[in-house]
Amino acid sequence: MADATIIIKEAEKKLAKQFEEIDDIAFYNQKKVLDAFNEFRVSSQCFHGSTGYGYDDVGRDTLAKIYAKVFGGEKAIVSPILTCGTHAITTVLYGILRSGDTMLTVTGLPYDTIHDTLFGKGNSSLEDYGVIYKQIDLKENSEFDLEKIFAEVEALKPKMVYLQRSRGYSNRKALSPYKMKELFEGVKKLSPETYIVVDNCYGEFVDRIEPTNVGADVIVGSLIKNPGGGLAPTGGYIVGTEKAIDLIATRYTNPSLKLELGSFEMGYRMFYQGFFMSPHTVAQALKGCFLVGQIMQDKGYKIIPENNEKPQDIIKSVVFNTPEELIKFVQTVQTISPVDSFALPLPWDMPGYNDQVIMAAGTFVGGASLELSCDSPIRAPYIAYFQGGLTYEHVKMFAEKLIELY
Repeated sequence: MADATIIIKEAEKKLAKQFEEIDDIAFYNQKKVLDAFNEFRVSSQCFHGSTGYGYDDVGRDTLAKIYAKVFGGEKAIVSPILTCGTHAITTVLYGILRSGDTMLTVTGLPYDTIHDTLFGKGNSSLEDYGVIYKQIDLKENSEFDLEKIFAEVEALKPKMVYLQRSRGYSNRKALSPYKMKELFEGVKKLSPETYIVVDNCYGEFVDRIEPTNVGADVIVGSLIKNPGGGLAPTGGYIVGTEKAIDLIATRYTNPSLKLELGSFEMGYRMFYQGFFMSPHTVAQALKGCFLVGQIMQDKGYKIIPENNEKPQDIIKSVVFNTPEELIKFVQTVQTISPVDSFALPLPWDMPGYNDQVIMAAGTFVGGASLELSCDSPIRAPYIAYFQGGLTYEHVKMFAEKLIELY
C-alpha cells in the first residue's frame, strides 16, 4: 500500500494545475447556485410535496425557476415525471418536431438509447411520424464541420439542429460550450427559426457556462447525473427559451395542461440539496477522473481525453486491447462500490442498446453515473467509460486497486 500511496501522490503533483482550475470553476458555479436560491427565496416550504394534480406546487415551480436561472434559460421543466435523460430528450424531440420537419444532428449518430426514437417503422419513432433525419459527423479531431453544417442549414432550413455534448459510446471528445458559439451564431444567421437543442448529459457544471449561455434554445439532461448532486432520486430537466419550453410542455403533459400540474408526494428536498451540492460533487468526480486517467496513462493505456486537455464532461475513457481487459476493469469498479460490492457485473442485453453492455454501478441511486461507476458496450474498440465519484477520496481507493491490479 505504501507504494500505491507514493504513486498516487506523484500523480497528484502532476495534476496540481488541473485540480486548481477545477476548484476555481466549482467556486464560480457554487456562487451561481446560491445566488439563485436566494433570489427565488427558497424556504422549507419548497421541500414539501403535493398530491393529485399538483396545482400550485411551490416546490416544483421554484425548482424550475432556479434551473432556468443557473443554466441561462428563460424557463425550465424539472421533474421526477421525466424518468431519465433519454425520456427528457425524447420529450424535447416530440415536442418540437412535426411531420415533414428536418432534424439535423451535427455531432454524428446520437447515443444508443435514442436510436429507436429516431428510426424504425411501426414503433412510434420520429420516422413513423414523418420527421426527416439528417446527420453530419464531427471531424476526426472532434471539431464541428462548419462548412458542411452551414451548407445544410442554408439548404434545408431544418426545424432542429441537434448536438450531443458528451461522447456517448464513441471515442471522440466531449464538446465545449465555448466552441459551440460560432456554430450557433452561424445557424441562427442562416435559419433564425431553427431550434438548437443540446443533449447536455454529463456536462453540467464542468465549465463556467452551459450551451444556453452561447445561444442554444434548449439543453436537456438527467438528474441522476451531474445536477442531481448524487442526491436526487430520479428525474430529468429541460431548460431553454420560453417559446421552446412552452412547445415542449405540450408533449410533457398535453396541450391543455402543459406545466400546470405534476405532483410528487415525497417532496423536493433531495432535488434542491442535490442541485446545491452539484458544483462541488462534479468537481470531486472530475478530480477522480483525472487521477484514474493519470494512473492508467502512466501504465501505458490510452485515455480520452488526455489529461493535458480541459474536460467537458465527467467521463474518462480508457482504451483496452481486448474485451477481457475491459471486463476486468469494469468489474474492479464494482468491487470498490459502497453498494453491492460483492456482485460480479457481466455483459448482458440491456434495454435500448444494440450490443451487450457491462455496467458497474454499485450506487445509492440506481444507475446514477455521477456516483463511481463504469460501463461499456462489448464491441471494438474496447473502451471503458469511467465516470463519477461522489468523493475524491473514494476514487483514490479505486486508484489504489488499479495500481495493485496492473
